[in-house]
Amino acid sequence: MNDITKKLLGMVSDLFSPADGAYNIREDGACAGRQSTENVSILSKEDKPGIDIRIRPGTRGEKVYIPACVTHSRVDDLVYNDFYIGENADVTIIAGCGVHSDGEEDARHNGIHRFFIGKNARVLYLEKHVGTGEGTGRRIINPQTYAELEEGAYMEMDTTQIRGVDSTNRLTRAVCGRDSRLIVREKLMTHGTQAAETCFEVDLEGEGSGVDLISRSVARDHSRQMFRSRIEGRVRCMGHSACDAIIMDSASVSAIPELTAGHVDASLIHEAAIGKIAGEQLIKLMTLGLTEQEAEARIIEGFLK
Repeated sequence: MNDITKKLLGMVSDLFSPADGAYNIREDGACAGRQSTENVSILSKEDKPGIDIRIRPGTRGEKVYIPACVTHSRVDDLVYNDFYIGENADVTIIAGCGVHSDGEEDARHNGIHRFFIGKNARVLYLEKHVGTGEGTGRRIINPQTYAELEEGAYMEMDTTQIRGVDSTNRLTRAVCGRDSRLIVREKLMTHGTQAAETCFEVDLEGEGSGVDLISRSVARDHSRQMFRSRIEGRVRCMGHSACDAIIMDSASVSAIPELTAGHVDASLIHEAAIGKIAGEQLIKLMTLGLTEQEAEARIIEGFLK
């Protein structure tokens, strides 16, 4: 691994050195390190770039690291990662991505992750994206996540992108089986002329299934953000999505919800709020000795926690 990869690993996954458990480190489209364990198997795909991660039924308390790094311009990385989570497993998966631009051409990473979560299994999925470098080429990250949750399965997805990524198109699709639950928490900040688009599509197909989609974002300067969500409930189920955004300077933010109920006991809710930082919040902090810029930074930090 080169020095840029080591720096990016620390930023996106807190992985400064090889972990004790299972991991796969991707650097500029190739494997830079891999380790399986007794309960977690990681193997390369034979037909396309990427890996298959298989977690044995009943596995508990293990962490799996699968960070990806692009360390210079002119890299256009595409990877397909499939996760097979056995019944009654309870694991944490850390899948950050860092992109570094050092020239005039773009640096790009597109990650397509599919999750097949077995009966009564639980998954905590942590995903952090960052962009670095002084190059004029764009830093581009386009993640796609597909999840199939079997009966009683639970998936919690925590995704964060707060610096350096010039363009991102984020797609999350899921199908929820009986009594399963999906929770997604997104934190996003754009600045300059950056553009970000988020799209959630969830089908609640199993009785008693539920989803909670929560997006918090800050748009600064001339950046643009688009939030789309589609939830379809075909049975007795509960679905909720919320977009809460702070808009600053000359930025723009759009929120487009879609709810479809195909059953009398499908309960679906969408909330959206877009607005500027309240003046009284700034004044209160400034009376405590902070400058206006410091007060803004403190408010944004708290909002994105």
